[in-house]
Amino acid sequence: MTLLLKRPLVIFDLETTGINISSDRIIELAYIKIYPDGKIDEAVMRFNPGIPISPESTVVHGITDSDVADKPSFISKAKELSHLFTGCDFGGFNSNKFDFPMLVEEFLRAGVDFDVDQRKFIDAQRIFHMMEQRTLTAAYKFYCNKDLVDAHSALADTRATYEVLMAQLTRYPQLQNDVDFIHQFTGQSKNYDLAGRMIYNEKKEVVFNFGKHRGRPVELVLKAEPAYYDWMMQGDFSEDTKRRLTQLRLRGFGK
Repeated sequence: MTLLLKRPLVIFDLETTGINISSDRIIELAYIKIYPDGKIDEAVMRFNPGIPISPESTVVHGITDSDVADKPSFISKAKELSHLFTGCDFGGFNSNKFDFPMLVEEFLRAGVDFDVDQRKFIDAQRIFHMMEQRTLTAAYKFYCNKDLVDAHSALADTRATYEVLMAQLTRYPQLQNDVDFIHQFTGQSKNYDLAGRMIYNEKKEVVFNFGKHRGRPVELVLKAEPAYYDWMMQGDFSEDTKRRLTQLRLRGFGK
């Protein structure tokens, strides 16, 4: 089967210093870029994060501080990567919740305004969990009948994710071979910010998706409780969340 694409699809995986999107950094990025004509490019890039890699993360991906000591910073490559990903949709495994928000966070830290509004997102883990409830290793075995060698190596995980996605399209007839459909199916379209702290409700209003104001329209909360904006801006929220929150606050001033 050939994946039907209207524009390039970048399936990617990150290895990081830890799991906090706000404070941790990318140390490895692997991607496969699939073009509508079937052409495929793939690459692996490593970065010096400028902060120590947590021992817990090294246990998972095997990358140490010395492995990336002589690598370039993400900031130095941010514009190059942004250009490479221009006009592309994105896919991954758990990418909706972690990899893509982390990637955008790094772009924002580098001063690159990486546009996300027109992107489509495909998360093979979401499809898998909705259908089978498993991990990537189990998904690879289940869908492709292969053992995942070098799990948690970014390129191995990226290649496996691409194979799993293609097998999912073959296995489930209810999945349309269409990026727009899969984007809707995997749920990213409900998020207002990438981390899902704010989402669209059934009325297409942006509401909080956490804390004491869960389910309440953001603009109404900010108008009734201005200090909540300050609390979030000073809190441990991603730069993307803070930027989106500020957009809503500014929009509310005109009402």
